[in-house]
Amino acid sequence: MRETINHDFEAIALNALVWVLQDGGRANRLLDLTGLDGDAIRARLADPEMLGAVLDFLCGYEPDLIACAAALNHKPETLVLARERLSR
Repeated sequence: MRETINHDFEAIALNALVWVLQDGGRANRLLDLTGLDGDAIRARLADPEMLGAVLDFLCGYEPDLIACAAALNHKPETLVLARERLSR
C-alpha cells in the first residue's frame, strides 16, 4: 500500500480544521480545549504541531472524528494516521 506523503496529511488536517470551524459549538470547543484563538490558528496554519492538535481534538471525540472523516470522504483511520504523522 502506498503511504501518503506529509503534504497530503497537512491538507487533510487543514480540511479537518475548516470542517471544525464551520460549526460554532465545535469551533468554540476546539478553542477552549487547545487554548488557541483565531489569530494563533491563522499564524500557525503551516505548523504540523497545530494541525496535529486539530486532529487530536477530533480523535478525542469519536462521533466528530467519524462525521469529519465522512464529510472529507476519508476513513477515520486516515485522520488518525495523519495525526500520528504530524505529531512526530
